[in-house]
Amino acid sequence: MPEPEPTDGDVYVSPRHLAATTATGDPALTPLLNQGWDLRYDDLANVYVTAPDRKVRLGYLPEGEDDGLWRINAYKDAFGPPTWGVCFNDRCPTEFVTAFTTALVAAYEQGPDAYLAAPDPRSGDHDPFLAVAPLIKRGWQIERPRQGVFAVQAPDRRAGLEFTTGHLDPEDELTTRDARWQLWAGTSNDRPAWYATASTDTPVALLTAVTESVSDPAPLPRWRQATYTYIEGMAQLTPILAPNPPAPTPRDIQRATTRRPAALPAVSVPRWSTASRPALPGPRR
Repeated sequence: MPEPEPTDGDVYVSPRHLAATTATGDPALTPLLNQGWDLRYDDLANVYVTAPDRKVRLGYLPEGEDDGLWRINAYKDAFGPPTWGVCFNDRCPTEFVTAFTTALVAAYEQGPDAYLAAPDPRSGDHDPFLAVAPLIKRGWQIERPRQGVFAVQAPDRRAGLEFTTGHLDPEDELTTRDARWQLWAGTSNDRPAWYATASTDTPVALLTAVTESVSDPAPLPRWRQATYTYIEGMAQLTPILAPNPPAPTPRDIQRATTRRPAALPAVSVPRWSTASRPALPGPRR
């Protein structure tokens, strides 16, 4: 039987933290939109999604002022300052954002005690270490990069998570990378290929959903020709092979003489083309 052929340049990227964005926000927005959250656009094609009670807001900002493509904030008072904020930059793998928004919807359905639950070392369900545990279990190593910072690094040392202790400025946490939690991939945290941040009071369950996804050993599918979808020179790329049709049975051969069998669909990674249906805008160029 002949070997399967690669499917149109599609590849699996491993480890998955060396993948990057899929250049469409649809998968990460879907969990929110499926629950009836309000969707709006501005005249620059930035997208804004708001919870029914207006206390959780997501911005998908391809035309934002910086590389913070995804910004999600939650509020105790819909007209007050954010209680917590999370940011994923414009190269962060979309699957990690989807893991977050999926967990966010689940927490929102449980009520404010879930989606506004601040980490608390004295509480078993809200212990911050729970967010780090998936990484440790999958081989990430504890590091001490500098005073006041607890960190873990991936086995290949090309991704890491940092937790900063001590006092942090609440405004800086929401608008800069000087946040309580930082997750990154690349050669260093100083110049990451992608990063994500979360402020002090971000619920542990939401953080854990991201670290579970980041450390999942399964590779991520990407289109090889679009080099922005993986970290070039670091990621391991394995062609995605189209399935071979099964060997025909005598009955199949008999049917083929009277009608043409349907073609088997090829396995492929969705991508943008001029023939595609319009999608939500991708990250800024």
